[in-house]
Amino acid sequence: MPNRPFSIRIFLPDGDPDGLRVVEKSNWTGVGVVFNRSIYRQVSKRDEFQRTGVYILVGESENSSMPTVYVGEGDPVRNRLNQHFANKDFWNWAVFFVTKDHSLNKAHVKFIEARLLELAKSAKQCQLDNSGSSLRPTLSEAESADVESFLVDMLSIFPLLGLSVFEKQFIDKADEHLLLESNEVKAKGYEDPRGFVVCEGSHAVKESLHQTPGYVTTRRKDLLAQGILEEEDGCLVFTQDQLFGSPSAAAGVILNRSTNGRRRWKSSAGVTLKEIQEQNLESD
Repeated sequence: MPNRPFSIRIFLPDGDPDGLRVVEKSNWTGVGVVFNRSIYRQVSKRDEFQRTGVYILVGESENSSMPTVYVGEGDPVRNRLNQHFANKDFWNWAVFFVTKDHSLNKAHVKFIEARLLELAKSAKQCQLDNSGSSLRPTLSEAESADVESFLVDMLSIFPLLGLSVFEKQFIDKADEHLLLESNEVKAKGYEDPRGFVVCEGSHAVKESLHQTPGYVTTRRKDLLAQGILEEEDGCLVFTQDQLFGSPSAAAGVILNRSTNGRRRWKSSAGVTLKEIQEQNLESD
């Protein structure tokens, strides 16, 4: 089914793009609230914090290129967020979702929490701070359908916030895949609106004689720890499609060194990505 157009409304109550943001979607009863940790005390008095909802805490780690994430639920969310503000140091910003009509109950948000944890573990795009798993509560067939629909709307909003840790599947719309080949490995990928995707089954060098930048070493370590890269026959193999921020980031991880991805990724005819982009610009 093709994606359907929709509208997102982001309201800035304080008039500050870096401050509190209230996110709404067309024809949806939900509302998302996004805030930085530094302003939590000021914004937590708002009415939305007193409702039942599900939240995500997001932070960074010095030892990982992936974001650290904690998924939770609260009835209301403010009680749980107060605890995390006092006891969890890793997070820098957070987002939570509630409804305008107070239609979410404790069982609903427990269900959404469990589904988000399942998606995050499957996608392998973050370091989860949750110590255990959350079991889905038993809901009626109708309730399950309603909550799953609410979750779909949440997932459509996350990328707009720069949070894509729950996505594993990529829609491959490439007319032709690009190739990166060396004496040691062969990889396949394509450009995506979010960056550059390396396809499952592509190879990466195990070791390199070149000096490896720190960011490449860290990213490869993360991918190995998550099982996205696995050793096979003297090289490393991608076990799933993997999104990178740029063609150069993807090529750097594959070759284990700094490199210009726009020159290294080529069509089957040997045309570089840089040349393809220039040709497309000229034709436009």
